[in-house]
Amino acid sequence: MGVTTRGYSVLAIFLWMLIVIGFMALAQVVNLEIFFVLWLIGILVIIELTDPPFIEPRMIRYAKYLAAGGVIIFGIIVLQKIMEIIGS
Repeated sequence: MGVTTRGYSVLAIFLWMLIVIGFMALAQVVNLEIFFVLWLIGILVIIELTDPPFIEPRMIRYAKYLAAGGVIIFGIIVLQKIMEIIGS
């Protein structure tokens, strides 16, 4: 039995997170907002690369819901940063 697209997707996002955590450790910076944004970029890239053109597997559909939720949270983070800038 070979590795499926789902397996490659999970492996790719796992490796992406290890790379992000590694660079954050090297820079000695632990910032959850940066980590979240980089995680979201990774998820969006993985979805784009694994999405077949004519069918939509269940895994891709759920990943798109996850990405949509991430984009909403990203918008909230951006609004908070804007409010901090305006408030100062």
